[in-house]
This record gives sequence, C-alpha cells and structure tokens, in this order.
Amino acid sequence: MDISVVLGCSLGAALGGVILASYQLGLLYQLFHKTERQSSRHGGESVADVLRAHGIRFVFTLVGGHISPILVACEKLGIHIVDTRHEATAVFAADAVARLSGPVFIEFPIDTLYPYHVVEKEFAPKNTPKGLMGKMIAWYLRNHLSNLFAGAWETRDLSPLPVHIPHATEDEVQRCVELVSRAKKPVILLGSQATLPPTPADDALESLGIPCFLGGMSRGMLGKNSSLHIRQNRRDALKDADLVLLAGTVCDFRLSYGRVLNRRSKIIAVNRDRSQLLKNSDMFWKPTVAIQGDAGSFLLRLSKALKGHKCPEEWPRSLKEGDAIKEKTERHLNPLSVLHCVDELLAEDSIIVADGGDFVGSAAYIMRPRGPLRWLDPGAFGTLGVGGGFALGAKLCRPESEVWIVYGDGSLGYSVAEFDTFTRHKTPVIALVGNDACWSQISREQVPMLGSNVACGLAFTDYHIVADGYGGKGYLIGREDESQLDDIIKKAQKECREGKAVLLNVLIGKTNFREGSISV
Repeated sequence: MDISVVLGCSLGAALGGVILASYQLGLLYQLFHKTERQSSRHGGESVADVLRAHGIRFVFTLVGGHISPILVACEKLGIHIVDTRHEATAVFAADAVARLSGPVFIEFPIDTLYPYHVVEKEFAPKNTPKGLMGKMIAWYLRNHLSNLFAGAWETRDLSPLPVHIPHATEDEVQRCVELVSRAKKPVILLGSQATLPPTPADDALESLGIPCFLGGMSRGMLGKNSSLHIRQNRRDALKDADLVLLAGTVCDFRLSYGRVLNRRSKIIAVNRDRSQLLKNSDMFWKPTVAIQGDAGSFLLRLSKALKGHKCPEEWPRSLKEGDAIKEKTERHLNPLSVLHCVDELLAEDSIIVADGGDFVGSAAYIMRPRGPLRWLDPGAFGTLGVGGGFALGAKLCRPESEVWIVYGDGSLGYSVAEFDTFTRHKTPVIALVGNDACWSQISREQVPMLGSNVACGLAFTDYHIVADGYGGKGYLIGREDESQLDDIIKKAQKECREGKAVLLNVLIGKTNFREGSISV
C-alpha cells in the first residue's frame, strides 16, 4: 500500500479523533457559545423565567440553600413562594395545584443555580496542582465549568411543549353508540381521568342519562343531588348491568382486578394509557371494546351521537333506592351522622380534601362534592399525609372557596403542623377530624383475624389545642355536643370566612358501615 495513503488514513483518523474529543469535551460548543465569566446572573433566574412562561403562580418549598436562587428569582418575578413545615406538604400542595390548574414538576443540577464566580470557587483546587495529572484534572474542571455556563444567557424559546392526547376513532365511537342504544341496564364507572382537560366529562353525563358510580377525583362531577349519581351497592349493580362503561376507571384491586364485572355484560373501556386500559384483561375480564383515548371527549361525542336516547328510567331509580343507609354507635358521636351533618351545611363552592382511612372511606360515600374538581384524594393507594398540602394548594387556587380537610386521627399526625402555614400565608381552611383513637381501617381486620389490636391503638388526643397553638381555632366535639353540632359547624365556617383556620376534633364511635373494606 502506498505510504501516502497510509499517512492520509492515519491523519484522517487522528483528525477525526481530535474532533470527536473536542465535541465530547464541549470545546466545539464553546466556540459558538460565550461563557460570561463576569456575569452575576444565576440559574435560578432561568428556572423562574421558564416557570413564568408556563403560567406558574405558586412555588411550594421547604427552604434550603441549594434552592435559594430559585426562590429569590421567582419572588422577583411575582411568583408566590409558599414555605411549608414539611417538604412532603410542599409536594402535595403542588399536586393539588396541578390538578386544579395544570402540572409542572422540575428537577435540575445544583451547580448551575449560583453565579459563575460562586461556582468557580467551589470547583477551583485549594492548592496549585503539581504534576501532569493534577494539571489535567484542574483543566478538566475549568472546562466543565465553562460548558455549564456556555450560552447560558442566550435567548431561548420558553413556551410550553405541545401535549399529545389520544382520541377515539369515529368507528370506535359508532360501535359504542350501537352497544349503548341496545342496553337496558347500563352503568358508567367514572375515574379521575375523566376530569382532565381539555374535555371534562360533566356536560355529557346528564345528557346520556346513565347511572354513574364516581371514583377518585370524578366525585362531584354530577353535583349534589343528581338522580344519576349512585353511591352504594356497586357490586350488586355490576352483577345486574348488561353494559358497563369504564371511563378512566382501571380494573385493579378496587374492582377486584375485574372479577366484579359480569362476564355476560358488554364492557366498554376507555383510557389514555394502554397499560391501564387493559390491566388484568383476559384474566378476570374481557373488554368488548377497548379504546385508547381521552375519556371526557369520548363521553361528549357519545352523548351527541345518542341525542334523544334515554336509559330506561326504572333502572337508575332502582339503584338510587339503595343509597339511604343509617347506622348506630354505642359511644361518642355517630361518624355517619357527623358526616351527613357537615354535608348538609357545605357551601356550594366547597372543596373537600380526603386524608385518612376508615373515616374518610365513609365520607367518600356520604359527602357530596358540589361540582367537578371539588374532591381531592390521594388516589388508588391511599397515601396518608396529603391533607395539609392538598388544602393549601386548593385554597391558593380557589381563595373564594370553602376548603375542608376530612382527616382520620391517624393521618392528621402527618400534617397538623401546617396549621402554622395556613396562619402565616392567610389560607384559612376547616379540618374535620374523626377521632376514634385508632387506626380503625387496619384494626377492623387485624383483630378478628389475628386476635390482637397491637400498633392500632391511639389516644383521644387534644388536637384542637394543637390548632390553637399554631394560630388557628380548635373545637372539641363530643356526644354531649350532638344537639349543638349544626351551630358549631356554622361557627367554624364563619371563623374561616374571617381568616381563621379551624380544626373540629370530633370524638366518634364505631360502626359496621365499612365492614369488608380493603386494608392491605
């Protein structure tokens, strides 16, 4: 082979290696993007600019030096900084705001947050490096720093990225129209997904006239007194139904993985996520039609295509008859009576936050959210501790609304300190605490199954005094106050309107209303 060819190949390979190394080390990028070493600007400003461009009004935080540049920059741009007493509360508050207005969660490296000269001091070696290796490491660190800040303050497009939402096809909608029009006993199971923008499902449900069981955040979708909203005896209704429409509802443990569905029923499943759409299918249940698409827009298109069609009226009427349930309790206040009383006195603009087990499970059947997005709960896995954060976010998003937290006495321990946050940030809410001195949802199964109440017992603690200490107002309510319950609740509502966060520490007794509920 000609020596010139060999040299040419070698030089070409060497040149390619140099270019590749320059690219990997960021040297090529630095040729076209300036590193402004004297600038006092910092990465917190960039974060704040992006948040403002996305319409963010609140940033929730537990303060720390690693995020101070973000907080200061956001404050300068008029973004409201809300500091909490626990970092978990900050996350839950952001979650609530995301549900009520739109989500943004961010993460970023700390070494881009402070100005160049501050970060340079941290990167610079304390002593002058000696030897070839020390000098190479020092050069690498300086180069890495230059890469971090190269072009940092150049103008960029900060507008939100487009979001792709799947939709049902015309053929899928038409097939479902045919199935629904032939059904005599149809039922809709509505999940939280049906509340998502751009098309919440509330406008379509009354038009369809099909009885509905509402789960998760879809509670409230039908308002307070809809004849279509069925709250009790879901298992029996599913056995009798000849068509079930799963609108954003998933066949997980809440539906016994699909085993509660009648195998003779026609099943229409609609979900944005294909893995959730078909969860446990062909094992315990099988969809007649499975649609990967937005539940809200699907229901709207279905109702328009079925205009003039009505479900036989005797079917929802027969299901509605099972909703009236009364229970007795031997000691303290009847929790069901307390919940019914609060429900009757709820303001029409109320938002209900659910944080607990047994007491909250009862509330989910009894309390009637007055409209869409007026019920916030942690979702399928019942994460405890969301109460303070969800209520904080909800009150900031809807300051005119009366925000209630329905707490179990166990879950209250996670976020009762946020009464300090409610006071400092002038976000008055009302906390209803079902205090039965027990982790009752666990105890209900543990005691008969294993013969011990170990680790389930709590005390009838004076939580109302804790609220007083944090600047709120607390009330202790026992059986002797039963005749005055309406008046106490109205007084709490009045104090909340006047700017005081209120805690109602209600001593409740035991009932069998929740017998058979899931605790594992």
